[in-house]
Amino acid sequence: MNQLELVLSDTSTPVPSWLVAPETLVLGGKWRVVRHGDQAVGFVLLRSRRRSIGFMIIDEGLRVTAPNWVTLGQIDEAVIEKMPWILAKLQDWQARKAQLAMAHTRWRSGGKLPYLGCQITLQLGVPGPHVPHGRAHFDGNSDAPEAGQSLWLPLPNDADTHRMRDMTQAWLQSRATVWFGHRLKYFLDKTGLTIRRWRLSSAATRWGSCTSDGNIMLNWRLIHFSPGVIDYVIAHELAHLREMNHSHDFWAEVQQLYPDYHTAKQMLQRHTPEGIPEI
Repeated sequence: MNQLELVLSDTSTPVPSWLVAPETLVLGGKWRVVRHGDQAVGFVLLRSRRRSIGFMIIDEGLRVTAPNWVTLGQIDEAVIEKMPWILAKLQDWQARKAQLAMAHTRWRSGGKLPYLGCQITLQLGVPGPHVPHGRAHFDGNSDAPEAGQSLWLPLPNDADTHRMRDMTQAWLQSRATVWFGHRLKYFLDKTGLTIRRWRLSSAATRWGSCTSDGNIMLNWRLIHFSPGVIDYVIAHELAHLREMNHSHDFWAEVQQLYPDYHTAKQMLQRHTPEGIPEI
């Protein structure tokens, strides 16, 4: 029996954090943005007596240090020349920054959590008498969440991190079971394909897998990401039912199932299942 895995390392931000100027600038620093085609990089520019232009990713983002005699045009040209490297480093920096922020703020009342591409808020307690006791309750439409809506955990205000994590994970996994099941049915009905069975996985390095006899596994942590990313992973695994490889024909199958797969693929490549978020 053959098995293929989607080993790719989501939440897309309309404005990347590296295009937002720091609240305070280092003494002598100036904020500058360089654009090239559809790409842009923001950075703090410092002048010094050094002989060449230097690039450094620090806690606040990109810092460029240039000799006093180098013109702004020459600095911009140097940034454009190194833009692929800079953007790769800044994407890593943004992911680490988001991960650290979540680690510090999530597991308390008011903490934030990504769910279906939205940042929802964790609350402790029961929002009202109409809510069944003993179960987590989402105060919005769990199929179409909006940023700022809350997941209520029926726990005391002094509940420890482990209880909050366990209850949140159980709710997310139950939602993943429902959402993934509905989306699988949609694609199976659309294509006429059949599978033997599917189930959730907790793999640390795989978003999904498919065996040649039709067993599909989907990582429950996909429920953190936008619906389009989830659809891409499902389309990816179903395409393996026709092409057990990653050939040109395989990607043609993926595109037929989910035409805008490139965007979702690039998003997943920036993360591993166990990295964002840490649950």
